[in-house]
Amino acid sequence: MMECEKLADLVVAALEDLKAQDVKVLDVRRMTSVTDTMIIASGTSSRHVKAIADNVIDKAKAAGCRPLSVEGEREAEWILVDLSDAVVHVMLPRTREFYQLEKLWSMEEAAAEPTRR
Repeated sequence: MMECEKLADLVVAALEDLKAQDVKVLDVRRMTSVTDTMIIASGTSSRHVKAIADNVIDKAKAAGCRPLSVEGEREAEWILVDLSDAVVHVMLPRTREFYQLEKLWSMEEAAAEPTRR
């Protein structure tokens, strides 16, 4: 299995290849045991979202990292690519705004930090 940082770099490069917008990489190791890194990006249309996700899948497979699962390809409003150490969310902007994953995971991170006096 690829190292977490190298996998994240590969995913970000695949996202940038197809001009994904507003790419965010979140280290979620302290918040969940499901994955180490969550990567969130937007596409401009459902066709763009699908193309971006397909590129991530193709680049990951070429590097020897087959996705555990891919969800949402049919509607292509929100495609989740589970690469084990990294979970990739490619979303339409309106879907991303509605679910606010970055805010959800940053709230978890803030709650996990000890209070300082």
